[in-house]
Amino acid sequence: MSDLLAARWQMGISLGWHMLFAAFGVTLPLLMVLAEGLGLLRRSPVHLQLARRWSGVTAVLFAVGAVSGTALSFELGLLWPRLMGFAGPVLGMAFFLEGFAFFAEAIFLGLYLYGWERLPAWGHWLSGLVVAVAGSASSVLVTAANAWMQVPYGARTAASDPLGAALGNPVWPRMAVHATLAAWTAAAYAVAGWTAWRLLREPEGPLRAERLAGLRLAMLVALVGAVAMPVSGDASARQVAVREPVKLAAMEAQFTTRAAAPLRIGGLPDPARRTVRWALEIPAGLSWLAFRRGDATVRGLDAVPPSRWPPVTVTHVSFQVMVGSSLLLVVAALLFWLRAARSRPPRWSLRLLVAASPFGFVALETGWFVTEFGRQPWAVAGLMSTADAVTTGGGISFSLLGFILFYAALSAAVVYFLRRLDSASPDPGEGPGDALREEPALPGVPQRAH
Repeated sequence: MSDLLAARWQMGISLGWHMLFAAFGVTLPLLMVLAEGLGLLRRSPVHLQLARRWSGVTAVLFAVGAVSGTALSFELGLLWPRLMGFAGPVLGMAFFLEGFAFFAEAIFLGLYLYGWERLPAWGHWLSGLVVAVAGSASSVLVTAANAWMQVPYGARTAASDPLGAALGNPVWPRMAVHATLAAWTAAAYAVAGWTAWRLLREPEGPLRAERLAGLRLAMLVALVGAVAMPVSGDASARQVAVREPVKLAAMEAQFTTRAAAPLRIGGLPDPARRTVRWALEIPAGLSWLAFRRGDATVRGLDAVPPSRWPPVTVTHVSFQVMVGSSLLLVVAALLFWLRAARSRPPRWSLRLLVAASPFGFVALETGWFVTEFGRQPWAVAGLMSTADAVTTGGGISFSLLGFILFYAALSAAVVYFLRRLDSASPDPGEGPGDALREEPALPGVPQRAH
């Protein structure tokens, strides 16, 4: 394996793994704050208990996300030193700003975790709100670095004005909104799917009320994210059509420049023959979606030499999988709220949520594939190729193996701790459940029996 390929694999595995925790880092604090807010407004011990349990899960995933994020920062310098030398002022500015949000999140998460029974009730809730806002801000700000690599706005003045280049990039806001909605949808569906599975296995018991409350809150966030995501995706795609036409051509497997370009659903591209097999084509659909005109001309891959084509097959297939998964999540969320959001959801709806839950992360990861593969062969679009950005140090295959083992061990630890937290019961026992055995005695909140 060449050093370039090994570096790309290592960066891809690291980012793909970190994204799982970044999505939970954005979404779980939101769910936690919603649960506690409802608990305080309704004086509901069930929701307060739920917020407390989710805060424990948030702490575990935040710690793992911080570790994987730190590993990524080392990898950027070790694997891509020439990229950092070229784009360091802009990427560094984005990471610098993201660092402020991260510190705020860490500090207030500590206050939140240790503030139960120690802070005034609404003061405690406000500390959780800061965690939720800072978690989202962290994700939004770090997206500015990736947005600049896709469209290097202000490249000529980036060294003297990195803040303007990072935050003035017109593609950044749409990318940030779309990424945040995708994170909400993926993590909320994961929480809902896990909760539905537990309800199927244990339909009765002391945690039933808490799990039902958690299921509805997770599906509320999932509904908002799933319905808004196609809207933001359409806005992002129209921007890609104007600013990154080669990426759009790869996404849609549009090999030739033409007016009234069709929209392809499914299909397998054959770059050698410049054809797409087994696709359902909607006449003029791509022209209309990209430019809101059926007769608009869409630039094809023939506008650039084949050496500058992104990997068309993986980009097109990833895009199709992302769109299909997103539509499935919209249908599942609507079905739940229209037909199943009752005090006792039918078992078919719980099974549906269990089956649908992985597709949130499928959509998130394949969407990221589209963004990153679609930019190739560039590290910074049009300015620095990926081959020119990689280190010349050598030995990356050993580093790749080491990181795979590291992430495997970390994954096993995460699964172990999450299972312990999920099974914590108000019943007598040892372990993390000790903290959940009593009703949260928040000042000013009367205690009720379940």
